[in-house]
Amino acid sequence: MQIYLPIAEVSVNAFLLLGLGGLVGILSGMFGVGGGFLMTPLLFFIGIPPAVAVATEANQIVASSFSGVLAHFRRKTVDLKMGFVLLIGGLVGAALGVIVFNYLKSVGQVDLLVRLCYVVFLGIIGGLMFIESLRAIRKTHKAGGVTPVTRRQRNWVHALPFKMRFRTSGLYISAIPPLIVGVLVGILAAIMGVGGGFIMVPAMIYILGMPTKVVVGTSLFQIIFVTAFTTMLHATTNFTVDIVLAVLLLVGGVIGAQIGTQIGLRMKAEQLRVLLALMVLIVCGKLATDLLLEPSELYSLGVGGGH
Repeated sequence: MQIYLPIAEVSVNAFLLLGLGGLVGILSGMFGVGGGFLMTPLLFFIGIPPAVAVATEANQIVASSFSGVLAHFRRKTVDLKMGFVLLIGGLVGAALGVIVFNYLKSVGQVDLLVRLCYVVFLGIIGGLMFIESLRAIRKTHKAGGVTPVTRRQRNWVHALPFKMRFRTSGLYISAIPPLIVGVLVGILAAIMGVGGGFIMVPAMIYILGMPTKVVVGTSLFQIIFVTAFTTMLHATTNFTVDIVLAVLLLVGGVIGAQIGTQIGLRMKAEQLRVLLALMVLIVCGKLATDLLLEPSELYSLGVGGGH
């Protein structure tokens, strides 16, 4: 069933969009990521212009993350205090990101920037997560199937001022690193149309030292507000939010997030991380190939600001 998307100005199969929304919702529930880092490139692949894909996907992440957070609230695995600190940084970052996005859109370079950002970030993060997850699995096997308890190392994070106590995470650390992580994620949310969970989750585990079970819910909590703010900024400054596309992705995403949360509970943390890393690397590879290969049509109409 073909449906016309007014802002994107293309016709797409409605069931395909529902399916994509569901798939990304499942990932959101399983990994604590908004899923935008996979959904936005998938929208590129089916012909949605990058500027529209970025702005609209930020909208879809709000719903799938909200659905995932409800499941985590029921299990008390959300650190609200940490979530609010990350959120303050995230809102500042999102505002900065939209300013950069608008400037690049005015000079006609936004499509290239979005795709390049994806290739670089997905390549680095996917590679690092994959190596780390394999190490963790190997350690578990050596320990006879029992996940070894690792003592938290005192690092540079513990030496910084403005310390706060985060009871749910069992941490007493400076508020500066969570604020910086929040700002970076906010910038990415605005430029790449992602919730930033694929950076936030590793940062919360490895830099802040948060327990994995609390990370997913806290990440989703912060993502909801940052992506809602980003969508509002894009809608009012760029007019690139396609409501028809957003609604179809939303419906699929909300259902998928509930399923994903259940799957996530049945799998080990190391297995989840390996799966996520593999998916990130596959999408990165496809995007890189698309950038390197010569397009079938060398010229396209209606692209302003290019050479």
